[in-house]
Amino acid sequence: MANAHFFQRSKDSVQLAWLGNTAPKHNQGFTWGTCWPKGKVKRESGFDLVSSEREDIPVQSWPLAYWPDGSLKWTGHAVPAIELSYTAFQLSPTSKAKLLQGMKVEESDTTIKIDTGDLLYTIPKSGNQIITSIQKGEKTLAQNGRLVVLHQNVSDEDAADQIKKTNFQGNISKISLEQKGALRSVVKIEGSHRSEAGRDFITYVVRLYFYHQAASFKMVHTIIFDGEEETDFIKGIGVKFDVPMQDELHDRHIRFAGQNDGIFSEAVRGLTGLRRDPGKVIIAAQLAGEKTPPISEFPANVSKNINYIPAFGDYTLFQGDADSFSIRKRTAEGHSWLNSAHGQRARGLAAVGGPSGSFAFGVRNFWESFPGQLDIKNAHTDTAEVTAWLWAPNSPAMDLRFYHDGMGQDTYPKQLDALDITYEDYEPGFGTAKGVARTSELNFWALDSTPSHSQFNDMCTYLEEPPLLTADSEYMLQVGVFGGLWYTDKLQSDRAKEFNEQLDWYFHFYQKQVEEHKWYGFWDFGDFMHTYDTDRHMWRYDVGGFAWDNSELSTDLWLWYYYLKTGKKEAFRIAEAMTRHTGEVDVHHSGPFAPLGSRHNVMHWGCSAKQLRISTAANRRFFYYLTADERTGDLMREQVNAAEALLKVVPIRKVAPKETWGTDDQNRVYLGFGTDWGSVAAAWLTEWERTEDKEIREKLLNSMRSIGNQPKGFYSMGSRMNLQTGEFEKVKTKRASASHLSAVFGLTEIAIELYELVDMKSFNKAWLQYCEMYNASPEEQEKVLGNSLGKLNLQQGHARLTAFVAKEKSDPRLAKRAWEEFYAGEGGIRRHGVAKEISGPEVLTPRTEALGVSTNATAQWGLAAMHCLAILGEK
Repeated sequence: MANAHFFQRSKDSVQLAWLGNTAPKHNQGFTWGTCWPKGKVKRESGFDLVSSEREDIPVQSWPLAYWPDGSLKWTGHAVPAIELSYTAFQLSPTSKAKLLQGMKVEESDTTIKIDTGDLLYTIPKSGNQIITSIQKGEKTLAQNGRLVVLHQNVSDEDAADQIKKTNFQGNISKISLEQKGALRSVVKIEGSHRSEAGRDFITYVVRLYFYHQAASFKMVHTIIFDGEEETDFIKGIGVKFDVPMQDELHDRHIRFAGQNDGIFSEAVRGLTGLRRDPGKVIIAAQLAGEKTPPISEFPANVSKNINYIPAFGDYTLFQGDADSFSIRKRTAEGHSWLNSAHGQRARGLAAVGGPSGSFAFGVRNFWESFPGQLDIKNAHTDTAEVTAWLWAPNSPAMDLRFYHDGMGQDTYPKQLDALDITYEDYEPGFGTAKGVARTSELNFWALDSTPSHSQFNDMCTYLEEPPLLTADSEYMLQVGVFGGLWYTDKLQSDRAKEFNEQLDWYFHFYQKQVEEHKWYGFWDFGDFMHTYDTDRHMWRYDVGGFAWDNSELSTDLWLWYYYLKTGKKEAFRIAEAMTRHTGEVDVHHSGPFAPLGSRHNVMHWGCSAKQLRISTAANRRFFYYLTADERTGDLMREQVNAAEALLKVVPIRKVAPKETWGTDDQNRVYLGFGTDWGSVAAAWLTEWERTEDKEIREKLLNSMRSIGNQPKGFYSMGSRMNLQTGEFEKVKTKRASASHLSAVFGLTEIAIELYELVDMKSFNKAWLQYCEMYNASPEEQEKVLGNSLGKLNLQQGHARLTAFVAKEKSDPRLAKRAWEEFYAGEGGIRRHGVAKEISGPEVLTPRTEALGVSTNATAQWGLAAMHCLAILGEK
């Protein structure tokens, strides 16, 4: 975060610095989000961006969210592809927006044309191409951009002799110019992949990002699985382009980014290592990717036989797992491959071309999202074909079938018995991948010439670590976004130092666990495991609900608040990866369970508990507002009407009588006041502040008011909600009850944010009652609620609720109680374990473990620590 103060902050301005405090060497344009204090910035305001060297930087701006008074709460900003070596910036609101000059965008009935000032892109509005051509002047540098999926009817292992392969190409069903700006424009393309026989398979959503003066464009690529797991096996998912080749074969060059700064660099027709030496000048030019002298100037003993030097037209880099890649090449199809190079972790960037122009293509998080593949074909002909494979054809076909046959669990009692021993909530037909998604980020460069090695490495850094500007933790805390539920380095008490040490310990422990246990892969990258098995010295990857975490007890929130507190780049990147994963893979975006998420399981989508608490917008808001990422905005908008899905998929159907939740009225659905309503409220709050939609606002306020008016407030547990108005029916029972899970999936954070934002007396009273009574003594509960709540869990995590009511009531007794609850560690962690390395015959490879570790317990400890200290301060 920003920590440099090269100029005095002016009134109402915000100082920004680079994530990681390092300016990019290569900038092709980028976007970020900035928050503003309530009532300070008018909706019609423009913005100025000034560097630490007092230079004006062109900036395009737009609203992301509004405060209830109509002032700007969050704004999105973009800068073009210009050199930005400055260490810090100041962003200031102005009376009105400046008129910007830059890109030219033309839209007709059939095409969208975008002239960035460096390149002209032609995008068709129908058909199977996403970009028809990329031109610089009269020269076409790439063309025929298209999406591909390779399909087969059986897995590689089951019946290899029965495999039938089918190629699908992306077909456009809808296209929109989502943003038309001088410095940044965005095209959204939706469709599905279609076979020659006319079958549509694998829905896609693709966004193309264009920046003024950029030599590249960015693609955010989402696929949604809509097939049948038993018969639809994906052999490849890719993006293809054709690249015109104009240079001599010995002036055509191939580039692959290996690990660290290593680059695989060869010419289609190599001139080094020959029996006859072409000379230092020619060799130096070829090695640098520069144009060599005319063949007529080559030594005669080289030029007369140059056609006998093989030209290698096909190259492929394959990353089969997180620790191994290989590069092979061949002269042409029908001839054998030669093993060219090997390494551990390729960085995901490749290029083909020559001095007359080249095309580079890359996949972000390439090795982390294996199996990946980068192909270059026919580079020895007039037109090369390049493919960025998000799922590599050289790997086994993707198999999304459930991992067991159900083991006879054909009734609810049997399923509950199985849940009792494996913690897996199984139900036939529910462990399907139908509707789950995966989002990838790609970048493509159309260049005048072959990139130098240093330029290629800088391009790779831009691909791997996109530039981001961010405000510092103290500023965002003062603004009050995300509930202000973290503290900064200004706190210097012994308690703050202790918490800092332990929070850092947890973060680095889990960061190391990702690496040691290789939590990587196309469907896995970004998630953690749930619980550790100390007997096997292994996370419980194969034990029901103890395997993948799937946001259980708010791991996402823990990481985001930890980032807000520390500003660490590595914290942001892990939280970002988790947001991409949990928002896409752990949620059904189409099919019978959409848009609900799946509880923790061996398979990310395997659990029959399809719930709002996993798909909640509460986990996505951080990334959306800090980056202005449109795909994340889509995910949050999916949740606006998510409560309707509970009419079809009732979360409590196995454990509660139907009279509790059943209804014949399709306008009314049962919601719990904890994880269910907290998730709905997060979606409604976010949609309201993004759009100022009055209907959404009223539904949110009605839901809050009707919870506040319940006989026992939040302790009434749940009721049927009117889907049209958001109002809950009044609960008839007078007995108070509670669930230990209600407040640990975002409800706490959203309720505290609404407490300040809306200031509704009935709701606030009910929330304070919930906060005070959860960890209260049975006697206090009975006195206030009419009955005690019985034995509850996660008391340590709920200490933050006690802290909140202590602050609101200015009650030192409650503050003391909050700290006692936190340090008691009941239903949480008393202190962090001591990490030790296990090696030898007990484990396959050395690994670090800590006694009693589980991801969800850590998340609750981290949130409770940060929230309690943020609320109560150093006293």
